[in-house]
Amino acid sequence: MADPHHHHHDPIQDNIDAHPVKLAIGIAIGAVALIVGIYLLVQLAVHGYASRSMKGDPVMSDTAVKQRIAPVAQLSVDPNAPAAPAAGPATAVPPAAASAATPTAAPAKAAAGGGAGKATYDSVCHVCHGAGVAGAPKFGDKAAWAPRIKQGAEQLHANAIKGKAAMPPKGGNPSLSDADVSAAVDYMVSAAK
Repeated sequence: MADPHHHHHDPIQDNIDAHPVKLAIGIAIGAVALIVGIYLLVQLAVHGYASRSMKGDPVMSDTAVKQRIAPVAQLSVDPNAPAAPAAGPATAVPPAAASAATPTAAPAKAAAGGGAGKATYDSVCHVCHGAGVAGAPKFGDKAAWAPRIKQGAEQLHANAIKGKAAMPPKGGNPSLSDADVSAAVDYMVSAAK
């Protein structure tokens, strides 16, 4: 049986009995902290942090926010621009005439038609050939272009028109005529010689 004289002492109860003033102070501080915390949460919910701390901040102006979330690029089509000529049988080079062209004739053709070739390069080809994306030979890189130039202009034109490896047909712009693509190839070849 349990000894009736043996009384179990609870240390928490003993502390409360010995220091009732400390207990009252602790309860009061806890209650004040709880009230202040609830007040701050209500202020945050009602007014919001951003409206108090960033009001008047130029970084948060409507113009600045719209500029940050605007798209990186936009497509703009000029309705007054002339339409590109459609590719037809008249623009295709007959195989006999194409095989008669020699690699040495390509620079002369590029120099003569450099405007169309440069325009096509600037609008389409430079995206990959300017930076060497996915193994594309960089514009003007003689070492990278040398083995390709040895294939001959006809093969280079066919590769550019039909696509090869990572390069899509016509550089990804199917609206280009075969002549425009060939002129762009000639322009890049002339820069790499």
